[in-house]
Amino acid sequence: MIRPFRPTDRDELIKVTVRAFDGVSIDQNIENLYGVVHGVRWQERKGRHVENDIAVNPAGIFVFEDQGRIAGFISCRFDRQTLIGSVPNLAVHPGHQGKGIGKRLIAAGLAYLRSLGMKFVRIETLEQNRRCVALYPRLGFREVARQIHYILPLDERQ
Repeated sequence: MIRPFRPTDRDELIKVTVRAFDGVSIDQNIENLYGVVHGVRWQERKGRHVENDIAVNPAGIFVFEDQGRIAGFISCRFDRQTLIGSVPNLAVHPGHQGKGIGKRLIAAGLAYLRSLGMKFVRIETLEQNRRCVALYPRLGFREVARQIHYILPLDERQ
């Protein structure tokens, strides 16, 4: 069942996000290369993304429940000036992946963005996230660009 976000969902959404993004997170890639950054683990940094989604547009967060437990969610944002919406986060708990939940959450997010008059929606993923790399084109999304993320420790001499 898909339902709107409730403030009491916050902690569980963060837990689902951390589980879903294990192995497909830029912050985790950085931590794997350099270790924990300034005492803040990648999981906490990724959790802050969820907190930002809640702060910016809680009405654009939709939660998938399975037998009363949160199995996934999608967050949506929109820009009324450009009429381009975005999906900052889509997370499905690994134990529930492969069951069509992500597809259903995207459908809910698209319906929400359409209801706001958006003409396009942006979504992104890492190349290493094979599930999403396969899913998004199947749902009609078209690749428009690739981006490479670099990192440079500022305390090392060049």
